Amino acid sequence: MAKELYEMTVVEAVNHNKDEKNVNELLSSLSKRAEKVNPKVKAYLNWKTEASEFDGKTSKDGKSLWGVPISIKDNICTHGWETSCSSKILKGYIPPYDATVVNKLKNEGAFIFAKCNMDEFAFGSSCESSADFPTLNPWDLERVPGGSSGGSASSVASDEAIVALGSDTGGSIRQPASFCGVVGLKPTYGRVSRYGLIAFGSSLDQIGPLTKNVEDNARIMNVIAGYDPKDSTSANVEVPDYTQTLTKNVEGLRIGIPKEYFIDGLDPEVEAAVREATAMYEKLGAKVKEISLPHTKYAVSVYYIVATAEASSNLARFDGVQYGYRHPSKDLVEMYMNTRSQGFGEEVKRRVLLGTFVLSAGYYDAYYLKAQKVRTLIKKDFDEAFKEVDVIISPTAPTTAFKLNEKKEDPLSMYLSDIYTIPSNLAGVPSISIPCGYDSKGLPIGLQLIGNYFDEATLFRAGYNYEQTMHWNDKKPSI
Repeated sequence: MAKELYEMTVVEAVNHNKDEKNVNELLSSLSKRAEKVNPKVKAYLNWKTEASEFDGKTSKDGKSLWGVPISIKDNICTHGWETSCSSKILKGYIPPYDATVVNKLKNEGAFIFAKCNMDEFAFGSSCESSADFPTLNPWDLERVPGGSSGGSASSVASDEAIVALGSDTGGSIRQPASFCGVVGLKPTYGRVSRYGLIAFGSSLDQIGPLTKNVEDNARIMNVIAGYDPKDSTSANVEVPDYTQTLTKNVEGLRIGIPKEYFIDGLDPEVEAAVREATAMYEKLGAKVKEISLPHTKYAVSVYYIVATAEASSNLARFDGVQYGYRHPSKDLVEMYMNTRSQGFGEEVKRRVLLGTFVLSAGYYDAYYLKAQKVRTLIKKDFDEAFKEVDVIISPTAPTTAFKLNEKKEDPLSMYLSDIYTIPSNLAGVPSISIPCGYDSKGLPIGLQLIGNYFDEATLFRAGYNYEQTMHWNDKKPSI
């Protein structure tokens, strides 16, 4: 059966767009798909509806993504498009500039197609804390797509997007990629510019792609990775062509299985799928061994001290004075209080309060300073592990997608859904989630591959070899 245009991968879209008249055909197909599907999954806040909006005036010569539509998470600044972080307090804010990643994509001929829904200010693991509406999982509309990049993952899974960008502070790309059965990469900290990303946790945040397959992910990373002087945390490290080593086999690749990741609370079906994937790597010639990451048990606690502390500092700027929502009040103090209490949602207020507490006088040393010391130990665990192995394998999430409202009133339970993804952010290492099967309910299961610093190429190679062997991502949700 012939493939619809909206079902295309990035590679297919690039080939399709070699004939310039085909670009608007693709956009028209994608727009119609969004009109049909978005009322069901609610992945988008807004999207382009007129095919003529891509004028094709710029030359396509040498442009690696010419005419490819890109969907962007709502915390990444887009010139001329509202960027609200799915929060009431930023409604109406239209950035006067593009984030560096958006600018890089445009320079390669891509264009912005849509803005994706998200957990408010990226605080969440279910896309339920958005001030607009919850996004739904296309595999089961009664379940969450994961978060905070739930709109990005859901749009790719439901073929509303060819590719989407998300951000990952503690698993916000990988966990929704797992729940929605797509490929999601969190690059090494500093590999992709954060300029124009509205900050959550500045020592943790990274922008990355969510795609239909591994090759697409590598193609997008070729464009968005690299040093940016506008971002003081950007690493001046050479970026390889990630597509060049994709097809190299994995024979001799050393894979580590952390014993601390296979414990109580891990869904048996998820564990079985990850174990089967590990066995497949052995069949492909990889060498598998058990390793230890002994400080893993502290990761969630450390994260919810460090991340909330940074969030409370970063969100102090949203006060109603310069931009966004402003409550009409009789004096300045009342305006501050009303603006922030009414502009922020419950989860944002919870995290700002917690972060302010751990940074306050008398508690800084007891909580924040201690957390930073333990974070160093977690990083050292990975440093030691990568002396023995090239890649670490784990589940991406302890379960498949849970039902809407199942964990909304239980923040601690929600926080634990990122237990396998958080350590990579604390250490700054790259990680990718790829589909590795389905549970008995037909819900996708994600396999997480963790790599050494700035070695995304090995993750892509390992992911591509498995993907080409198993073809899990060939299956699509029926919406």
